[in-house]
Amino acid sequence: MSNEDKYRDYLKRVTADLRSTKQSLKEVRDRATEPIAIIGMSCRFPGGVDSPEQLWDLVLGDGDAIGPLPTDRGWPLDTLYDPDPDAPGRSYVTESGFLGGAAEFDAPFFGISPREALAMDPQQRLLLETSWEAVERAGIIPETLRGSSTCVFVGMSAHSYGSGAPTIPSEVEGHVVTGVAPAVASGRIAYTLGLEGPAMTVDTACSSALVALHLACESLRRGETTLALTGAAAVIASPTVFSEYSRQRALAPDGRCKSFSDDADGTSWSEGAGMLVLERLSDARRNGHEVLAVVRGSALNQDGASNGLTAPHGPSQHRVIEAALRAAQVAPGQVDMVEAHGTATPLGDPIEARTLVDVYGTDRDPGRPLWFGSMKSNIGHAQAAAGVGGIIKAVLALRHGVMPRTLHVSAPTREVDWGEGQVRLLTEAMPWPELDRPRRAAVSAFGMSGTNAHVVLEHDARTTAPEAEPTADDDPRDGGDPARETDAVGSGKPSTVPVVLSAKSPAALSAQAERLRSFLRAQPQARLADVAWSLATTRSLFHHRAAVLAADRATLLDGLDVLATGESLPHGVVADIAAEGGMALMFPGQGGQWSGMARDLMAESPVFADSMRACADVMDELVTWRLLDVVAGTDGHLLDRIDVVQPALFAVMVSLARLWQSWGVRVDAVVGHSQGEIAAACVSGALTLADAARVAVTRSRLLVGLSGKGRALSVGLSAHQTLERLAPWGDELSLAAVNGPDSVVVSGASEALRGFAGKCKADGVWAWWIEVDFASHSAAVEAIRDELLAAIDGIEPVDGTVPLYSTVTGTRLAGHELDAGYWYRNLRQTVLFQDAIEALASDGFRFFVEASPHPLLAVGVQQTLEAVGAPGVPVGTLRRDIGGLDRALLSLLEAHVAGLPVDWSNVL
Repeated sequence: MSNEDKYRDYLKRVTADLRSTKQSLKEVRDRATEPIAIIGMSCRFPGGVDSPEQLWDLVLGDGDAIGPLPTDRGWPLDTLYDPDPDAPGRSYVTESGFLGGAAEFDAPFFGISPREALAMDPQQRLLLETSWEAVERAGIIPETLRGSSTCVFVGMSAHSYGSGAPTIPSEVEGHVVTGVAPAVASGRIAYTLGLEGPAMTVDTACSSALVALHLACESLRRGETTLALTGAAAVIASPTVFSEYSRQRALAPDGRCKSFSDDADGTSWSEGAGMLVLERLSDARRNGHEVLAVVRGSALNQDGASNGLTAPHGPSQHRVIEAALRAAQVAPGQVDMVEAHGTATPLGDPIEARTLVDVYGTDRDPGRPLWFGSMKSNIGHAQAAAGVGGIIKAVLALRHGVMPRTLHVSAPTREVDWGEGQVRLLTEAMPWPELDRPRRAAVSAFGMSGTNAHVVLEHDARTTAPEAEPTADDDPRDGGDPARETDAVGSGKPSTVPVVLSAKSPAALSAQAERLRSFLRAQPQARLADVAWSLATTRSLFHHRAAVLAADRATLLDGLDVLATGESLPHGVVADIAAEGGMALMFPGQGGQWSGMARDLMAESPVFADSMRACADVMDELVTWRLLDVVAGTDGHLLDRIDVVQPALFAVMVSLARLWQSWGVRVDAVVGHSQGEIAAACVSGALTLADAARVAVTRSRLLVGLSGKGRALSVGLSAHQTLERLAPWGDELSLAAVNGPDSVVVSGASEALRGFAGKCKADGVWAWWIEVDFASHSAAVEAIRDELLAAIDGIEPVDGTVPLYSTVTGTRLAGHELDAGYWYRNLRQTVLFQDAIEALASDGFRFFVEASPHPLLAVGVQQTLEAVGAPGVPVGTLRRDIGGLDRALLSLLEAHVAGLPVDWSNVL
C-alpha cells in the first residue's frame, strides 16, 4: 500500500471515530436534558383529600381545608391555647390543616406487625401508602418492580414522633430506631417493593419534596435508574411546632395562609403526603404509559451567608429560577403560571413576588402575563410535602386548562410594584387556553434551611386531555352512550365486562368497592371497558376478590352498592378465595344445549373455530350429519336427537376449554358429569381428540336404541334417602346421579318411575321430570354393554397432564384407567358428582368453573361445598351469548386464579 493510500485510510478511520464520538456526545447531551415524564401521582392532604382528583376538586372549588387542632393525638388542647404570643409553651393558634385518620394504617397489607407499625413514624406509613398507590395509578403492578433499578427519593423532616414518652414502651422495643429514623423512610419503600436503585431521604425543610424530585430526575437522566418514586410526607406529631412559632409570631392567628395578600399575617402549619412516579419521556412513550406532564428542567441552590439563617434571600431565588429555566431550555416568557412558595409571611411573600416580577415579568407578550398563586391558601403549609402538593396541583392545572385562584387575598401586597412587569396574582380562577406552544408551569420551594428549588413543568402535547366536565344534565346512572360498550365485532350490542376488585381483607374489599363507586359517580365519562381493563391489568391481585359483570354503568353501580356493604351480588360473582386455591373446570352432561349455541363465538374467535373444525374433522367421518351446521343452528332441529346433541356438546365444551387455555387460563383440574367426562378426559390429555370423539359418538348412537324405554327424574333427596325409597322397585329403578347433598337423579323404566314420582309427590318430596326418553345409569344400559365395549375397543388412554377427578369412582385418576370398560361404567353406574367435588375441595380447589353453553352444575357444587364447610365459588355460564360469556368469564378467572398471563386485547 502506498503512503498516499495509507494516509487516505487513516483519514477514513479518524473521520469515522470523530463521527462516532460526536454521536456519543450528542446522546450524552440529549440524555442530560431529556424531559422526565410524570406517569403516576397519589396524595393525602387536609380536607379529606385522598387522591389527586379530590385535590383538584378542592382547589378548583375554592376549598378551605383548615380546621380545628386534632383531638386524637393526646395533645393538651385544654391548656395549649393562649392568645398571648409570649406565653411559654402555649400557642395562639387553634386551627390549621390536618390529615384525618393520620394514625390509621393497614399494617398487614405491607407485611408489618402491629408492634412495628406502632413504632413507625406516621410519615413513613403515609409514604408507603402513597408509593403503592402512585405505582398502581401509573398502570404498573407493584410486584413487577421487584429487582428493578427503580430509585426512591423522598423528603421528610423529623417531627419527634414518640418523643413524649419518658421510656420506650415494651410493646415497641426493637422497632423504635427504624420506626423514627428519616433515613429508613426511603429504604422501607425500597424494601417493601423490592427496588434496587438508589434510595435517599432528603431533609431541607420546606423544599424537601422539590429537592427530592430534582435528584430523582438527575438519577434518571444519568441512566443509573429506569423508574423513580419521589415525594414527601409531613405529619405533625407534637404541638411544639405551634408553640415555637408562636414565640416567633410567625403563625397566622386564624390558621389561614393569606399568600401575597396585603394583610398576610403569618403561615399555617399543615400536613400532607404526595408521591410521583417518574420515567424518562422516551421510555414512557415506548412503554405505553400515560404522560400526565413532563419535567422540563429543575435547579437547586443555597442562600449561603445571607441576611439570616432562616430568612428568604431574593438574589438566591432569582438565580435558582434562572438556572431552572436554562435547564428546561425555555425563556421566562414561555412559562404561563408559577405555583409559588407563598408562605404568607410579611417578609417572605414580597421578596418572592419581586423575584417573580424580575425574572418572569420582563420581555413578555402583554397579553400573556405570568399568573401565580399558592395552594397554601387552601390547605396551609404542608412543610416537607408542600412542594409535591404544588407539583400535583400544577400538573392538574396543565391538564385541565384552568389556573385556580388563591384564597384569602384582600388585595395584593403593597410591598410589590405590580406595574413593573407582566405578573399577576391569581385572585380569580383563569382559563388556560391552548397556545401555539405547550402550556408550561413552574413550582417554587424555598427551604427554611436556605436550600431553594425551582421546577419547570410542561403539558405533553401527545397526552390526552381529560374529558369535558359533565353538565348538570348528565346522569352517571343513565346508561347512555358513554356508559355502554359494544362488542368486539361492532354489532352494537352492549358487551358484558367484568369489573374486578381485590384486597387483603373483606373490609378492604368493601372499601375498594366504595372508592370505585365514588369515582364512577364523579366521572360519568369513564368507559366501562377502560375501567375493567385497568383494574384487571394494572392492579395487584390479592386473596379477597370480587367481580361485577356489567354491560352498563347502572348495573355496575348497583353491584358496587351491594358489594360496598359486604353483601352478595345479584348480578355478578363475588368471591372470597385464597389465591392458592386451584381452578377446576367442570363439564356437564346433556341439557345445556340450545340452537345456535356456538355461532357467534365461531365467528369471533379463530381459536374456538379452529377447535370446532378439528372436532368436525374427526366426527364427520363417524356420523351422517355435519357438526358445524348443527352448532351454528342451521340444522338446529337435529339437537332433539340424542346421537347428535351429545357429540355436539362434547365439541363445544372442548373448544371452550381450548379457547380459555389459549388465552393463558390455567386449568388445574377437570371433572365431568356423565357424558361430560368424555370432554374432561380430552382436556386433561388422557384421551386424544380422535379417541374422545369416538367414545362420544358411539355411546350416543347406541343410546338411540334405548329411546322410549325409560325416563329420568330429578329428586330433592339425599343419596341415602333415595336408596331407601328405591328398594321396593328393585332393578327397575336406579340411583342415576348424586349431584349434591339434597339433589339426585333417579332413572329406569317409565311406568316404575311414574309410580316413584307419585310417591314422592304424596310425601311432599320435590321431584322434576328431566326431558329425556332413555334411562342412562340404570340396568337398561346393560343391553348395549357388549356392543359398546367392542365399538370403542382399542382406544389408548394415557396419564393426563391435567388432574382428572372421576365421577365414576369419586376420586382422582391418573388417566390410563380410562379404557373401554371405564366408559361403559361411566354410562351404567351412578354419577358420583358430589363425591368428586368433595375430593376437589379436600385437595384445596376453591374455584369451580362450568364450561358449557348453559349452567347446570353450579347449584349442586354450592350445596356440596356448604355441606362440607369448604370455601369456594361455583361459576356457571351467565349469558346465552357464550361469545360474550367467554370474554367476561376469562377476565373473571384472571382475577380469581393467581398468576394467569392473560392477553386482554382478546377480552375487551
